[in-house]
Amino acid sequence: MTDPKSTAVKKLLVTGGAGYVGSVVAAHLVEAGHRVTVLDDLSTGFRAGVPRGAEFVEGRVQDAAKVLDGSYDAVLHFAASSQVGESVADPEKYWRNNVAGSIELLAAMRGAGVRTLVFSSTAATYGEPSEVPITENAATAPTNPYGATKLAVDHMIASECAAHGLAAVSLRYFNVAGAYGSHGERHDPESHLIPLVLQVAQGRREAIAVYGDDYPTPDGTCLRDYIHVADLARAHLLALDAAAAGEHLICNLGNGSGFSVREVVETARRVTGHPIPAVTRPRRPGDPAVLVASAERARQRLGWQPTRTDLAEIIRDAWTFAQSLGENAR
Repeated sequence: MTDPKSTAVKKLLVTGGAGYVGSVVAAHLVEAGHRVTVLDDLSTGFRAGVPRGAEFVEGRVQDAAKVLDGSYDAVLHFAASSQVGESVADPEKYWRNNVAGSIELLAAMRGAGVRTLVFSSTAATYGEPSEVPITENAATAPTNPYGATKLAVDHMIASECAAHGLAAVSLRYFNVAGAYGSHGERHDPESHLIPLVLQVAQGRREAIAVYGDDYPTPDGTCLRDYIHVADLARAHLLALDAAAAGEHLICNLGNGSGFSVREVVETARRVTGHPIPAVTRPRRPGDPAVLVASAERARQRLGWQPTRTDLAEIIRDAWTFAQSLGENAR
């Protein structure tokens, strides 16, 4: 269950609320008693992901002006293109969807007098960090258009706060995994390690590729910070109450410790009971050895603490959801 600081019922717009993270956050908001409208064009989201009790409007984030009015208290903004590889091959799509779409959203909020925003940002804004754990004071140097567009929106939000008194929180998170009831991860194409590993367990692919086994880490494979999607959702609810007029608060979210690729594969083998063959391949350019977050600011400013930090629990929840899926039903 959720643990928001405030019991006041809010009317909220969730853009991208039919996607993985957006749908889990929307479900938590509904459970907390808020009135939720989901705006999603279903280009990557799923109609079945919209939680029961939420109103659904099919449309792009650019259509927010058709939905927002003075009765709304805040917006939680998840709508974005988010595949790193695709962003390199088709950068104009990312600048159009992520940046131009966010410009339209901020204008719609300003026009309707909605003055609170929680933005789904990303650790990709940091690029390849020189120090870990990564704090919010780390240099932002994204290495792909996806990270660059998310950073551009963060800058845009900061300007909106300074010029027009917007209250905003950007949450920069790392590797999100797990599931929450009937809400889970089903990207197409899939690029995230845990669901790819589980696809091997399901017999949907022959093996999992391990890109590099000679990194300066305990087992030679990359270390990444995994956060359970339910913990992530709780942070968004807390951010709603932490937002202050004229301030753009940026918080990293993560467990503060990393799991290696080999640890993920081995844990998935135990959880699923399947062998999950792994094939070692050369390193991918631009893959840092370690990406781990410092979430100290989130603890201090939001009162947030991750509670589902066990890798086996994260993978078990993802596995339960993966097994529950039908034939890619939307």
